[in-house]
Amino acid sequence: MDQYVHVLQEGIAAEDYVVATYFVGVKRETDIVKYAESIAFEQTTGTWVKVPGETQDIREKYGGKVIGIYEIPAYEYAIPPGVQDRQFIIRIAYPLGNFGHNFPLLLTTVFGNISSMGIIKLIDVEFPLEYTQGFKGPQFGIEGVRKILGAYNRPLVLNMIKPCTGFTPEAGARLFYEAGKGGVDIIKDDELIADPSFCPLKMRVKKYMEQCRRIYEENGKKVLYTPNITCRPDKILDQAKVAIDAGANALMLNYLTVGMAAIEILVEADEIQVPILGHSDFAGALYESPHSGVSSTLVQGKFPRLLGLDMVLVLNPYGKFPYLRDQYLRVCQNLRSRFYNIKTSFPMIGGGVHPGVMDKMIDDLGIDCIIGAGGAIHAHPGGPSAGTKAFFQAIEAALSGMGLHEAAKIHEELRVALELWK
Repeated sequence: MDQYVHVLQEGIAAEDYVVATYFVGVKRETDIVKYAESIAFEQTTGTWVKVPGETQDIREKYGGKVIGIYEIPAYEYAIPPGVQDRQFIIRIAYPLGNFGHNFPLLLTTVFGNISSMGIIKLIDVEFPLEYTQGFKGPQFGIEGVRKILGAYNRPLVLNMIKPCTGFTPEAGARLFYEAGKGGVDIIKDDELIADPSFCPLKMRVKKYMEQCRRIYEENGKKVLYTPNITCRPDKILDQAKVAIDAGANALMLNYLTVGMAAIEILVEADEIQVPILGHSDFAGALYESPHSGVSSTLVQGKFPRLLGLDMVLVLNPYGKFPYLRDQYLRVCQNLRSRFYNIKTSFPMIGGGVHPGVMDKMIDDLGIDCIIGAGGAIHAHPGGPSAGTKAFFQAIEAALSGMGLHEAAKIHEELRVALELWK
């Protein structure tokens, strides 16, 4: 056992390392100590064969440190005869000096080449305070978004314009107004529309923001609109400026398809002084396998929060996508729990949400969440305004303890929604 590779957690200066935690699966005969060493070497100073330049001094200063190997179940004195595959949690500490505040290089370090090693999944990354201070985090966060909207003691309600794409700016503006006059707090573009010829970004923003002003003049209701500025990373800032110059009071980015580091381009730009919503499409390609990839708690939780998203789309276990409730709760915890100097981010719960699940969502998350609804607002038989009202009626019922079905006896919009979507 190499003394420069294996140390106790207490044997390293915690402020100098990022610690990655992995789930791994190996064959019965695998030497798990050498396996863990191979990860530490591969991701820092070494390769598959020893090379002369990898001196002991280099290993000690820049090599990964195996600080934990834990088997599940925790066999101690023997491995049962029928067991052919073994499962472990491995924790490895990586020196900050290897990658600094370069987030893409951090990802390369903690899960680059080893992501192709078979059964291995990155399930957590722990950061020291010094590292997080190199990132701005959310500019507004939960408190800031609430302050802009003047909405405090309830979940926020967000609407996605539906249909997803294929409509003109004028048609989208009509849908925008109908949802907005029903009381919705935030309206976002669908992730599938950005700057197409049939609905250009600049024109769309101008038309939608006209409706924002109209809604405010009619009932004093502030609405945030998050236009989708997803494009090539080198064009992100230009698109953001187009949207803001056209009047946008928020932005949206498909942060996983563009690349997570693109978030920093927006957050660090002085001219971008509006909340940013991150759409997490493509996340399933990273987290869905139980044996490989990157945990959703990182992909949708800790990473986008560290990089600066004010709001992040999170799937839920009650909608149209398969997702475990405990993972959904953990992602939201990663967005809202104390994290050094980093502000909290709003979990925006989407993926087939309708009024019939409001009691469950509020029971799960309380008020610090955004309820994201598309089809359940625009497909309401009474129109988008009625669909929005049904959500607010369901939220009020859940918060008051009345219950959805009791509230449906006095609210027609909610009654219709519950009958339609059960």
